[in-house]
Amino acid sequence: MISIFPFKALRPEPQFAKQVASRPYDVLSSKEAKVEAEGNPFSFLHITKSEIDLPANIDVHSMEVYSKAKENLDAFISRHVLFSESKPCYYIYKLVMNEKSQTGLVCCSSVNDYEEGLIKKHEHTRPEKELDRINHIKVTYAHTGNVFLTYRDVKEVNEIIAKWEAGKSPIYNFIAEDNVQHSIWVISDEDIIDKITELFKTEVPCTYIADGHHRAASAAKIKYYLADAAEAGYFLTTLFPAEQLQIMDYNRVVTDLNGLSIEEFLDRVSKNFSFEHLKESYAPKEPHNFGMYLDGKWYRLTALEGTYATDPIGILDITILQNNLLEPILGIGDQRTDKRIDFVGGIRGLSELEKKVNSNEMAVAFSLHPVSIGQLFDIADSGNIMPPKSTWFEPKLRDGLLTHLIA
Repeated sequence: MISIFPFKALRPEPQFAKQVASRPYDVLSSKEAKVEAEGNPFSFLHITKSEIDLPANIDVHSMEVYSKAKENLDAFISRHVLFSESKPCYYIYKLVMNEKSQTGLVCCSSVNDYEEGLIKKHEHTRPEKELDRINHIKVTYAHTGNVFLTYRDVKEVNEIIAKWEAGKSPIYNFIAEDNVQHSIWVISDEDIIDKITELFKTEVPCTYIADGHHRAASAAKIKYYLADAAEAGYFLTTLFPAEQLQIMDYNRVVTDLNGLSIEEFLDRVSKNFSFEHLKESYAPKEPHNFGMYLDGKWYRLTALEGTYATDPIGILDITILQNNLLEPILGIGDQRTDKRIDFVGGIRGLSELEKKVNSNEMAVAFSLHPVSIGQLFDIADSGNIMPPKSTWFEPKLRDGLLTHLIA
């Protein structure tokens, strides 16, 4: 069963909350972060993407960058932009996007649960990305990035959270520049805290990483780097009941056609897919269909029967695309390491795929049908790993609103 813990969040004074709140460090390039934080000295990007305050040619993985993050974090505290909660609490985090809401519980999860497989993974991690977060945590002594977990709904947990939300005022409530509403409540009542802790210990056998595999892996390793730190055995998480979540598409773009002409490429594609030319952009409405944007034209591809397996991994559209097109035709063997492929979250829309191809930055783009929550659970429960960049969750939690200090 799952162990969760209240914690003393480092958080903004209410008047600074909207300015502090920033998009997660891993959805922005350094250049984008610099633009986004421009004119806002309170943006948490000064901590999570601290290279924006250093010369443009700085190595973003240099110790100077991590030291700057620590310097900026200390400055936020000394200037009373951020303060620490006086007692351990749980927090409710509600997001509303396009009139759809999802409400999660912000808490600390146990590194032991992660190591024992009770916090289940569905993606591999990349060592260099782990090391980046390890160094950031080692220097700042803070979990600044939230790990987004989900779990099968527990009615009594939902009822407790809904009752608290209805009866109390949020400490933060604002609409960000992307029109997502962010609201946070503090659960400070010790009886309620104990009840929630007990419900997870008795009713929730496991949780699943939805977003934040690198943050979780890094936090687990910090337990051994900083063994003397009081809170190093726990890491910052927000737990959402599965029924409230929706996975968006996670699309692919490829730089070139692997030496093939357009005619040769389409001929080879036709061996495993039926396809038709469309007059407008296409987002697949059902599994085993794919959109393809090539040479200014959209196509709908449909995987032919008998060209894919039916096991939990083989039946995924990402696997079908990889095994029947990306690898045999475009020569992309490992999507995690091949520099010729990139990934575009569905929140950016199909226009972003068109933009990348029309600019000649990329040669071809593919839109995919989203993975379901049920598929994610099935694969994680079986101990299997999804292909890289399989799931895109939106809206994103904002960094800076709740930070976990480990010393």
